[in-house]
Amino acid sequence: MHCTFLTHPEVVVNPDVPIEDWGLSPQGEVRAGRAASVLPRPERLVSSAERKALDTAAVLTRSWHLDAEVDARLGEMDRSATGYLDPQEFEPTVDAFFARPVESIRGWERAVDAQRRIEHAVRQLVAETPERSIVFVAHGGVGALLLASLTRVPISRDLDQPGMGSAFRFDPTRWKALSTWQRIA
Repeated sequence: MHCTFLTHPEVVVNPDVPIEDWGLSPQGEVRAGRAASVLPRPERLVSSAERKALDTAAVLTRSWHLDAEVDARLGEMDRSATGYLDPQEFEPTVDAFFARPVESIRGWERAVDAQRRIEHAVRQLVAETPERSIVFVAHGGVGALLLASLTRVPISRDLDQPGMGSAFRFDPTRWKALSTWQRIA
């Protein structure tokens, strides 16, 4: 069995709206539709609970005629301590999150804890239906942490997605990445 980890594509960034409530932009909706035509149709689809992931999963469910499950453990790293940060603050904070994984950067969830959470969630979801392929719809930060685990390398921002709406495949039985990130065009 092979699984796919897919990140949500482009979102509408609104500093006045909580990050977890941001939805897909029109471009993001189009790219989510492309993902449905490019990725192999799974037997199971599981999404994180944030709206941008749910919106992505909704596009996939319509194309694949498949119900989506929701699992909050697939959520992005908890950044609620800071909420929205403009790009000049956000990028250095993300750099520090990956560079110092055992520290809480600005009150964010520690990278090692987020990695443990996403890895445990994926392993448990796979164990529930070990014979079924799964597409996980989530976020780039936790995807990079999962990819580090699957490739058995230290946490690093070098493993971050090349852009929103990217995917990689993995074999959960051997706990091994089968590809690097591929951006959905």
